[in-house]
Amino acid sequence: MHIHIFWDTLSPFGLQAPVKRNISAIIGMPVTVSDNPVRIMGYVDGRKQIDAQVLLDSIHAFKRFNDVEEPLLLVVRQDLFKNGNSFVFGLARESIGAAVVSTARLSNEYYDRPGDDDDLIDRITKEGAHEILHLLGLGHCTNPECVMFKPDTLDELDRKKKMLCQACHDQVPENSSLE
Repeated sequence: MHIHIFWDTLSPFGLQAPVKRNISAIIGMPVTVSDNPVRIMGYVDGRKQIDAQVLLDSIHAFKRFNDVEEPLLLVVRQDLFKNGNSFVFGLARESIGAAVVSTARLSNEYYDRPGDDDDLIDRITKEGAHEILHLLGLGHCTNPECVMFKPDTLDELDRKKKMLCQACHDQVPENSSLE
């Protein structure tokens, strides 16, 4: 098994290779990155955000039409939300093997901080690995340093390490190369 990452053209350019390497190292599986062929659906004009659930439906339709069975992560620039949340960094739906991560709130500039590609690579890596691991059946963790911890703020995301805690590592399915 390997993981597909589709990188939308509006997402920060030039970060694909380090994000791919880092995610592959965390999840212990090969990762491919390619340009995004999925139609971006779910934009809500009044919120100026994309409904992540609708976008996951769009990814699901793409996967069915193209017979894609492997887990797929879409990286987009647009801000995401889901009902009940003003925003989400990312969202996964295990039942369809699809996830999405937004870079909008992962950049320093969003918070009026000086831009830093290393920070952005680190955050996309952590959030991307987090969502992919949901696709492999892992749930949220209470350890704030584990990649499976659910951050509500950028500071909580930054506190996470690019690795699983031992308890989460022990839950990785046996057919994964993390074991």
